Amino acid sequence: MVSILIVIFIVGYLAITLEHPLKLDKAVSALLMATVIWAGIAFGFNKGLLSIVDYHGEVFNITKGNLAEQMWGFKANLMHHFSSISEILFFLIGAMTIVEIIDLHRGFAIIKKAIVTTDKKKLLWILGSLAFVLSAVIDNLTATIILVTLLRKLVPKRDYRVWFAALIVIAANAGGAWSPIGDVTTTMLWINNKVTAAGLAEHLIIPALFCFILPFAAAMRLKAFQGKTVLKKKVIDDDSERLLSSRKMLYAGLGAILLVPIFKAVTGLPPYIGMLFSLSLVWMLSEYVKPVKNISKNEKNLYSTHKALSNIEFSSILFFLGILLAVAGLESLVFGTLQGQQVGTLFYAASQLSQAIPSMDAVVVILGGLSAVIDNVPLVAASMAMYDFPIDDRIWHFIAYSAGTGGSLLIIGSAAGVAAMGMEKINFMWYLKNIAPLALLGFLGGAVSFIILNNFF
Repeated sequence: MVSILIVIFIVGYLAITLEHPLKLDKAVSALLMATVIWAGIAFGFNKGLLSIVDYHGEVFNITKGNLAEQMWGFKANLMHHFSSISEILFFLIGAMTIVEIIDLHRGFAIIKKAIVTTDKKKLLWILGSLAFVLSAVIDNLTATIILVTLLRKLVPKRDYRVWFAALIVIAANAGGAWSPIGDVTTTMLWINNKVTAAGLAEHLIIPALFCFILPFAAAMRLKAFQGKTVLKKKVIDDDSERLLSSRKMLYAGLGAILLVPIFKAVTGLPPYIGMLFSLSLVWMLSEYVKPVKNISKNEKNLYSTHKALSNIEFSSILFFLGILLAVAGLESLVFGTLQGQQVGTLFYAASQLSQAIPSMDAVVVILGGLSAVIDNVPLVAASMAMYDFPIDDRIWHFIAYSAGTGGSLLIIGSAAGVAAMGMEKINFMWYLKNIAPLALLGFLGGAVSFIILNNFF
């Protein structure tokens, strides 16, 4: 029974990675995989065909306790996992809504207005720095979409623009790695008390900078970044994109997101409570601020939070729900015995991996490479189930770095890369030939700096 469920997970995982060839949204594969796995667990548990391990490491099976105790243990196990997953999902919904509210009020037009240089090298560093900083605040995917949209006005010629877009992906993934709200994986680690916001920033800011700076420094020598670009006059002169509320909503939205770690530190409440608090503040402000003078009721609806909520990609939220529930199912399955005690599938896999590769640093670097091929969300979810290191242990920080930046090695290896690929029609093989070596330079440079800083300083 356990083997069948593991096979289901592998098949579902393959369907997720082959989303584009199959033309099937990965949310469908993730939800189907998760529900089938948990249905199999329930069937096997009720028929006495398998055991499950709860979150305390205790084993519930058909031979232990009376029926009521067995069923309580099973349901407590499922609800524990669902509760943890819900924290992540509500956090993401809150953050995505705030970003959509800013976008509705054209707050990001303020950033567009500030870029007027025509020098390609300067433009490369300005966009890269913006991607690095913005991704740490509003997440790497959103930062990439905003900057690639801006890039279309700054670099009209596509042959050069794809180079800028590809480098933006590297900078955005690097920036998202050192912030608890910069990438889904760092958010997962933060919410599950594997890292703290301060610890993540302290240990990863320098490796992330190496991951960003090294590829950009190397790219400056390339032909694509020589000379000047023709800056469209409309970008400089046209204020039509901006609203009366643009500046207010940009500052309020970014400030509200930055408030979340402070809220958690002061109250001790989970991060999703802080994010919902921040959302309520931004939502309230959006109800009273006037985007244009003498706004009508119908026009007001165009800038309402209800409109922002309708723009959220809930398919992504459902994908995260499916993949995290599936991983939780594998975590719950008893697969083997260690030191005379039954353990879950992923914990057992971790012990076998540690025996095969004694160096955890090597394991984490491999995980980073895998994240370019396989989605980093399930990899990090599996890592959290496999290992039991204390909060802010260096391994958790290294996992956050590797999973966040390793996706830059391939254009399909991260959400930011996939977004840029779709927006600019970036060819997979072109990226592999021209950008992957730069991304590898940054990834390995950051990894080496992390190991040196943590082992010798």
